[in-house]
Amino acid sequence: MSMKTREKLSVLDGVMPEEAMKAILLEEYRQLPDSPTKRIYEAVKRIPRGKVATYGQVAAMAGNPKMARAVGNALHKNPDPDGIPCYRVVNAKGELSGEFAFGGPGAQARLLEADGIEVRDGRVDLAQYGMR
Repeated sequence: MSMKTREKLSVLDGVMPEEAMKAILLEEYRQLPDSPTKRIYEAVKRIPRGKVATYGQVAAMAGNPKMARAVGNALHKNPDPDGIPCYRVVNAKGELSGEFAFGGPGAQARLLEADGIEVRDGRVDLAQYGMR
């Protein structure tokens, strides 16, 4: 068993501290070759504080406007939630993700509100807060 495999297993059994786990994930992310997933993460990093982007916009920013579904899949596996603000991505109607995302009920709304974005009835006004 390789050292990296042992490190990963120790995370799963609670032996490795969370910060060490994050460091491993970040290092693996940095080593990713250019790929659609990496381009998606880089696109999401460009969404400024106080703005949101739709899955389709992120797909276009990542080089392929037809991969909106891939955006959702990539964000679900976000290796760096602190550095890749996937909570700033909403659907084409401005609706937030399901309650399972971002740490439970209301978490995405709270994160957006901390960015200065008003959330009403689980939705963001794209005319006001959407990226252009």
